[in-house]
Amino acid sequence: MKLKNLFQLKSVCDIPVFLAPMAGVTDYAFREICRRQGADMTYSEMISAKGLKYNSKRTFELADVHGDEKIAIQLFGRDPQDIGYAITLLEDKQGENVRCFDINMGCPAPKIVNNGEGAALMKEPLLAAKIVEKAKKSTALPITVKFRKGFDAFDCNYLQFARIIQQAGADAITIHGRLRDQFYSGKADWKCIEEVKSILHIPVIANGDVFSPEDARQIQKQTGADGIMVARGATGNPFLFRQIKQYLQTGSYSKIDLTEKAETMLLQAELCSAVKGEQRAMRELRKHMAWYLKGIRKAAVWKQQALGLTSIGELKELIKQVVISSTLLG
Repeated sequence: MKLKNLFQLKSVCDIPVFLAPMAGVTDYAFREICRRQGADMTYSEMISAKGLKYNSKRTFELADVHGDEKIAIQLFGRDPQDIGYAITLLEDKQGENVRCFDINMGCPAPKIVNNGEGAALMKEPLLAAKIVEKAKKSTALPITVKFRKGFDAFDCNYLQFARIIQQAGADAITIHGRLRDQFYSGKADWKCIEEVKSILHIPVIANGDVFSPEDARQIQKQTGADGIMVARGATGNPFLFRQIKQYLQTGSYSKIDLTEKAETMLLQAELCSAVKGEQRAMRELRKHMAWYLKGIRKAAVWKQQALGLTSIGELKELIKQVVISSTLLG
């Protein structure tokens, strides 16, 4: 089955392009910006199934959807019952706003792995299978799994793991071409994605080191993947989704000028403020502002000023200074 049909997407491309789930990054405001720039589907931040069981307000907030957005919700946990409960709860709460549930089996963060969650599940494939089986029994929506090449060089079991996840009933998988102990260093191994694609009959989404439209075309060409997932490449550059679509369709893409970047920074801040309140939004947006400013003349100066932003008004003034300065410097 094609990914577009599986997730009921209306993509202009045969190869859908997704915004990856990223903790502390993919909140509503950033998801909405990426959606407007052409992302076919966006993912929530990683959500603790156990946190939902214990009625954590912060955990529920991560699962919030707004307006007419339709997202993939990513869950993490090691107890199949917790995962099943979380899916039932969120589907009842969010209804038609949810396109699918994704199970995280690739997060490398120590606090996740030390609890036997995330990438640690690659060392327990039978438990991972039980989690998928329980998830499938809990909803009629698609269940997908995101995992890595392996835990480390001694547990590089991506082919075996992929087969087990498929047999457990997963509707699609996403594979990041790095080992857990690499975190995000080194170069992603796209060859392992190609190998997984060759042995599965369910759709495979390729993830890892997609920072440009050229990267997107190359990863799809090399792996034969059914979809492309963009993670760090979208931070400060949500325009990448639009550019990838243009490149896949026409072989060329338009550059992004400073005016559009400035307008997008401000729009993201306004969307975030509407949901979280201005003060909190400005605190959480500081890292996004630093990403947007990367590559701009005097970027170090502007980034330092961005760290002290406390209001939309201050952001507007900073953006004005950046645009004027860049225009004068040429």
